[in-house]
Amino acid sequence: MRSQDGPAEVREHDDRADGRDETPNERADRNWDELLQELRVTQTGTQILTGFLLAVAFQPRFTDMDALQRNAYVVLVALAALATVLALTPVGMHRMLFGTRRKPELVRVAARIVKIDLVVIAALTIGVTTLIVDFTVNRTAGLVALVSAIALVVGLWVTLPWIIRRTLRRRDGD
Repeated sequence: MRSQDGPAEVREHDDRADGRDETPNERADRNWDELLQELRVTQTGTQILTGFLLAVAFQPRFTDMDALQRNAYVVLVALAALATVLALTPVGMHRMLFGTRRKPELVRVAARIVKIDLVVIAALTIGVTTLIVDFTVNRTAGLVALVSAIALVVGLWVTLPWIIRRTLRRRDGD
């Protein structure tokens, strides 16, 4: 923790009104740690989906897939690869920029990459769910799964945070 001793002009403060007394570097360190925790969570889910997808091609029933299912499968494998690369990009960037005193910039770029990765993971999760239901039940059920999964992701990842943010703004404004 940073000492509170010394002249005020020596201490650097972030002007954000979040109640924290941090220098820009302390904020970057904290935000970097939070990003790494988020990446750990997304990485596990991505690894499971990727492992599932890679195993599917070696199953006897893989040849029973129709052209649409096989095309969806290839797109999903590409999304899984993209999600993996995106999740590893902040770590690779950190290695390449280590010791250059650029952590605030690294955190800013990495945060954008994590947002993109979440979109890719959402598409991957929705797609895998759709493919499984389409293959095991039928095309109609697959389409229902597709619409349901999209609604669930949009509801929980977009709408719910928007509602919470709006509610907090109203409460704080009163």
